[in-house]
Amino acid sequence: MTTRLPLDPVRDGGSGFGLTVYELSRAWRMRLDAIMRPLGLTSATSSVICTLARSPEPLTQRELAELIGVEGPTLVRLLDRLEAMGWVRRDPVPGDRRMKHAALTEKAMPFLDELVRVAVKLEEELLHGIPEERLRVAHDVLLAIGARLEAKTEEGP
Repeated sequence: MTTRLPLDPVRDGGSGFGLTVYELSRAWRMRLDAIMRPLGLTSATSSVICTLARSPEPLTQRELAELIGVEGPTLVRLLDRLEAMGWVRRDPVPGDRRMKHAALTEKAMPFLDELVRVAVKLEEELLHGIPEERLRVAHDVLLAIGARLEAKTEEGP
């Protein structure tokens, strides 16, 4: 009997690019979690806060879950945590008793600049020394892949 080695996309005909992006994303989030921990936040709760801050109009919990890429129950737990901290409130949607808008509270506002500062500092640390042109090309490639993923999502499975 042959024992299969761990997943190796290159051996199996791929480039390894997707696995690298996945592992990089995971490592970046873990590092961000460690940095955010003293503020009582994680990359997931920070994502909720930043998404709400960037939205020009109120978001329903369903819309917010879709934007940050989590299931409804996961978002509810994140909102529960942020609500307990006093950073988020949930307001009824006029005309629909079942739906709620999530909104940042005044208590969250002073922390927004700190969240951005921490995220920018981490990015600067991680990208330091990589030539600007290479970063532009990498960013363009990632945006192109993101656009394809978005198009595939809209097409369905």
